[in-house]
Amino acid sequence: MTVVGTFGLSVRDQALEADVQAGLAAVEEGLLEATKSEVPFITEAAQHLVRAGGKRFRPLLVMLAAQFGDPYAPGVVPSAVVVELTHLATLYHDDVMDEADVRRGVESANTRWGNSVAVLTGDFLFSRASHMLADLGPEAVRIQAEAFERLVTGQILETAGPRDGRDPVDHYLDVLSGKTGSLIAVAVRFGAMMSGADEHVVEILAQYGERLGVAFQLADDVLDIASDSHESGKTPGTDLREGIPTLPVLRLRERAEQLGLPEDRALVELLDSDLTDDARHAEALARLRVHPALEQAREDTVRYTEEARATLAPLPECDAKASLLELCDAVVHRAG
Repeated sequence: MTVVGTFGLSVRDQALEADVQAGLAAVEEGLLEATKSEVPFITEAAQHLVRAGGKRFRPLLVMLAAQFGDPYAPGVVPSAVVVELTHLATLYHDDVMDEADVRRGVESANTRWGNSVAVLTGDFLFSRASHMLADLGPEAVRIQAEAFERLVTGQILETAGPRDGRDPVDHYLDVLSGKTGSLIAVAVRFGAMMSGADEHVVEILAQYGERLGVAFQLADDVLDIASDSHESGKTPGTDLREGIPTLPVLRLRERAEQLGLPEDRALVELLDSDLTDDARHAEALARLRVHPALEQAREDTVRYTEEARATLAPLPECDAKASLLELCDAVVHRAG
């Protein structure tokens, strides 16, 4: 049994392990090649987060999904590079919006070079992903375009907030389906599709990816509160400082409204204050870390993970399926 990648997936079959390792190595080479420019400064900025590492969660899903067809098919690795480039591009943009200082344990691009360079570098990565997509065929372009529309829509809905009368938690889960679930669904869809897997297998894996993607982001929400920067690779409480309503905060507000407990209302008041103040931010973070709302967010993460697990039931038993199931366990472990 061998651990593959930084996400901690244990692969028990040596042939599968070899395929996944070779695929991820090829993706890494593809990422470096795709981020090269004739302008050295653009290459440096575009490779900033590539070289910082990362879990390569989406390429891993591409490689595992490809096992349901021909994992050596020519479109598998390029499609994984496309998905990861798209993901990386969103990180450059997210860090500008969040005014984040750290990403993947290194200085964020916006901190190092300023917002304009960070945004334009993200755009550069999107353009390179689009160029590679053109070689994968019109269906791949359509799938990516639809996912990208959902991703941007999710981001806009997050910024706009829920409309009057809409449950904030339901709104937030819809946001995550667009922002995160859509691209992870594309990862497994591309892997299966490019490998020539049966259409019903492609659809099952896409449903799995969507649910796992939401669970993965919910685990990140928990990490943003519960971890330190060494564990998460970014500044703890970044979303909290910016007033972004992640699930632990939404569950706190829901609890305060339903139960009316003084300690809950006091914490809500603290969250509504100016958390750019370091002392207030540290206090809010510390109090949330021991609040029942954080545990409720963990339970929500487990629920979505179990839904992802259930979607795989119709697939035949094989090592790739076992590995996808194990990724569900890894997401739960990530959330603590």
